Amino acid sequence: MEKRVLGKSGLEVSALGMGCMGLSFGYGPATDTKDAVKLLHAAVERGVTFFDSAEAYGPFTNEELLGEALAPYRDKVVIATKFGFKEGKTALGVDSRPENIRAVAEAALKRLRTDVIDLFYQHRVDPNVPMEDVAGTVKDLISEGKVKHFGLSEAGVQSIRKAHAVQPVTALQSEYSLWWREPENEIIPTLEELGIGLVPFSPLGKGFLTGKINENTTFDQTDFRNTVPRFSEENRKVNQALVDLLTNIAAEKSASPAQIALAWLLAQKPWIVPIPGTTKLHRLEENLGSVSISLNGVDLDQINAALSNIEIQGQRYSEQARKMINR
Repeated sequence: MEKRVLGKSGLEVSALGMGCMGLSFGYGPATDTKDAVKLLHAAVERGVTFFDSAEAYGPFTNEELLGEALAPYRDKVVIATKFGFKEGKTALGVDSRPENIRAVAEAALKRLRTDVIDLFYQHRVDPNVPMEDVAGTVKDLISEGKVKHFGLSEAGVQSIRKAHAVQPVTALQSEYSLWWREPENEIIPTLEELGIGLVPFSPLGKGFLTGKINENTTFDQTDFRNTVPRFSEENRKVNQALVDLLTNIAAEKSASPAQIALAWLLAQKPWIVPIPGTTKLHRLEENLGSVSISLNGVDLDQINAALSNIEIQGQRYSEQARKMINR
């Protein structure tokens, strides 16, 4: 597996990481623990070294799963987790008070069965706590040897700059994909200037860019996509135009739409590390195949030209979830 370095931090990870949320939370019933452990082991065996979790995934069960599954490989992998919600529950709102950050770190260390968190993200910016206090608390945890690197998730340019001035930010995790390109406006230029890596979550558009979801697809009642406007039946029908484009490009490259979507992200910057999630081994292998697909300048220009004629319909989050993005 090709490796990449997240910005100027020196944190080296596999070119493709693994987002682990869906194994425990968000996309319907949790995967059976035995099956999830087997899948995580398969990822390590295939060269994945970067695994993404959060206390809010479950809550807590995802960190416990990673702690169990990755214990035999601990010295070979980079584990990222997150703080920033009250009691680890997104429904209760944000909480990045220094005492909460510390409490989350201690609890996460136990659940992850480790003595250090490789990358500790603020899950969402907390408007009630100065960013300088958040960064300062993580800086202290780094000096105490409990955390190695500091990250932010879905933060805006001002928040990134404030945090970085106190404790260098290793990575920003934000949604970025062929159907959500907003980070290109201000975020990516800022990250490039400051030497911060970008970790795109939902790089496959929450599954839509795989081509396996259409207007007739039904989701489990506990699947959060039921609340996402972009996934309404009507919007899925319109947004199919993007999947059709990917399918045509994939056919030319003897690849799948998902592989083209991931290869496109990898081609944007050498410090971008997408973290697609899956619960299935064949999807894991398909995703990893994207690393060996090369899109040249002509390919990228053609994709951009075609995309300019496609208008994606629907918000990427429900109104309630959008309120938590305090950039």
